[in-house]
Amino acid sequence: MSASSAPDGHGCSKKTGAQLAFSTLGALGIVFGDIGTSPLYALRECFHGTHGIALNPDNIYGVLSLIVWALILVISVKYLIFVMRADNKGEGGILALMSLAFEKKQVSSKQPLNAIVALGLFGAALLYGDGIITPAISVLGAVEGLKIATPFFEPFVGIITFVILITLFLVQKKGTASIGRAFGPVILLWFIVLGVLGIRGILDEPSVLRAFNPEYGLHFLLTNSWHGFIVLGTVFLVVTGGEALYADMGHFGKVPIQFGWFCVALPALLLQYFGQGALLLKTPSAIENPFYLLAPSWALFPLVILATIAAVIASQALITGAFSMSHQAVQLGYLPRIEIRHTSSREMGQIYVPLVNWLLLIGTLYLVFEFQTSSRLAAAYGIAVTATMVITTILTYIVMRKRWHWSLFVAVPFVAIFLTIDLAFFGANAFKIFDGGFVPLIIGGVVFALMTTWKKGRLILSERLREMSIPLDRFIKNIVPEIKVKSPGTAVFMTANFGITPPALLQNVNHNQVLHENIVLFTISTKPVPHVPDAERVQVNSIGNHFYTVIVHYGFMDTPNVPEALQLCAEHGLVIESRRTIFFLGRETLIATHRPGMAIWREHIFAFMSRNAQRATDYFQIPSNQVVEIGTVVEL
Repeated sequence: MSASSAPDGHGCSKKTGAQLAFSTLGALGIVFGDIGTSPLYALRECFHGTHGIALNPDNIYGVLSLIVWALILVISVKYLIFVMRADNKGEGGILALMSLAFEKKQVSSKQPLNAIVALGLFGAALLYGDGIITPAISVLGAVEGLKIATPFFEPFVGIITFVILITLFLVQKKGTASIGRAFGPVILLWFIVLGVLGIRGILDEPSVLRAFNPEYGLHFLLTNSWHGFIVLGTVFLVVTGGEALYADMGHFGKVPIQFGWFCVALPALLLQYFGQGALLLKTPSAIENPFYLLAPSWALFPLVILATIAAVIASQALITGAFSMSHQAVQLGYLPRIEIRHTSSREMGQIYVPLVNWLLLIGTLYLVFEFQTSSRLAAAYGIAVTATMVITTILTYIVMRKRWHWSLFVAVPFVAIFLTIDLAFFGANAFKIFDGGFVPLIIGGVVFALMTTWKKGRLILSERLREMSIPLDRFIKNIVPEIKVKSPGTAVFMTANFGITPPALLQNVNHNQVLHENIVLFTISTKPVPHVPDAERVQVNSIGNHFYTVIVHYGFMDTPNVPEALQLCAEHGLVIESRRTIFFLGRETLIATHRPGMAIWREHIFAFMSRNAQRATDYFQIPSNQVVEIGTVVEL
């Protein structure tokens, strides 16, 4: 959300006409690429793919009708009208939605998982799993157009795809703002071309417009029974990207995304699918690649170039969504500290996460190498996304009841409609597991295991540290008076455990027999909101003998800055001179044991994640020349 835009009561920004147009253009370049490139392969795979249906007029009308109403009901109604109302102070995405549904006022490593949190984490993990397919299938689907133009390029499709994908991930460090400005006009042109080509096909066979009648879709499902149901798994390809519209809401705001969808993307997509359907009614042999064969022969090479650029942009929605989810997961305590770079001084949501970027690149390149064609990838695409959509619907229902205070009589019918659609798509996509759909499921399962292991491990570590320490009140009463040497300045001890003496403080006293003039016990808590204003950031309490507790509140999209937070303490009566402040950080060496808690293999994973987490000094922006680290061996 732009710093210059005032938030309204619903978490979005009030914008002038020029600001809205600029934001919408940026949103087109970042958010709509995934769903906008589905025409490259979606309709073709309904008839030509692994579970394709017979190509005849009745089936063409039926499939088109299902596509049209999937776009309207799933994207327009469910996501753009209802789910986007569940904005967490401007932020979207399944973790933001989970935070809205979660009743706790703050998130702590000492809180065990409950059903709502587990659902949200599983949905987020699945998006990582299925999300790596988006760059692979989009770019492959576009580059394969070269084979339609001339067989010369056929041996080079894979190599060209590799080069394009590597280049895309390399430019991510420049930030999504600059990328969006470059991509926005291109995607706008892409949607214009989609619409124009669609109109060209419709004019040749206007009868195709009758597919707008939902009766054709219902007739298709009843006539083809089981096979028709399975085809729903391919029809679902037209709505992949719906989660990205919601997840990237924090980058551009709700209104620009809604404006871009209803005024640009939806009309262009409907025209394009109707145009492809008209082409198949007139020339069934065009099923080989109806998107490219819809264009005149003279436009084929320019269209391949434009489609390839659009496919690159399609990957951007996934990448920026993954960055946002990773940032949220770290702040909420479900992933260890990782490097997060802010790429814009004006837009708080503009971030770059190097580790996630390179892992996505590796996964995407592997899929291109393994599956080799967009048709084979389409056979594996969708199963994890459908599961995430089911979870989104369930969490939205919880928000309807708890946050919006909708009655059962209002909330249940809405959710029942969406859940029926989601479950139908999920069931149809389940058949893709054996065609490669297990790959994103495995990746999603691994990510979920890592998230829950980190959360559980932090809980166990907190308990072990509590066992090793002593109550803070006893320390202040019995031990502090015995320390005669006072060092000038302030010592800040970071701790996540209220009421106990930080191990670093205890060890410092035991070994050095010295205390600083002022002792600050510094605790960070993360609230289930995107951002916490400075006025509500800090709580300061004096607990006697020049000991103070400082609790600093951050939102899940905020970046912690410990020195900056300490300066805010002056407003609460605690003045801390930064030059006379030293920070004591605990550094735990974790040893896996057979003590009750987690399976030993999970303890080994947790210890590995802890060793490789970003240094606290870097993550919390603490000056390294003012830090003392004190090691502690902890048996899990």
